[in-house]
Amino acid sequence: MTGEYWDREPDEHIRWARYLAEFAEASPQDAAALIARVLTDPDMAMANSAVREYLDGRAAALLTDPGYPAWRDEMTGPVAAGDFVSGRLREWTLLRAVTLDEPWDAEELFAASHWCRLHAAQTATVGTVVAALAEGGRTRRIRNVARLRLPR
Repeated sequence: MTGEYWDREPDEHIRWARYLAEFAEASPQDAAALIARVLTDPDMAMANSAVREYLDGRAAALLTDPGYPAWRDEMTGPVAAGDFVSGRLREWTLLRAVTLDEPWDAEELFAASHWCRLHAAQTATVGTVVAALAEGGRTRRIRNVARLRLPR
């Protein structure tokens, strides 16, 4: 596909599906170039959505893997073109830190998106993370999810 795919296919839903299919077929070595290309699509909301789908799947699979830092570093350049996806990559890195009990910053967690805070409340295994969200989560849902996960 050339960089002008959107000139041949004006329907963003079809392009989105095509991008997702390309991500599914892409090797890890080709993902960065594909992200860079997708983020040149004139419909940035759709492009960010397609890249986010890829990032979420790959980051979740690599979250506790020793290869995550190298993958994150490889993705940092290409996702810089999309504010939303670069933020999502930073949030996955924060989730990795709280999952592996690596150093993390409570202010960064509380400033993160609702998605990130809820995901941390639902999955964190570190008691200090869950306790922080139970006490200071922005929404009642996040606080309740975290409270239910606190040790009794």
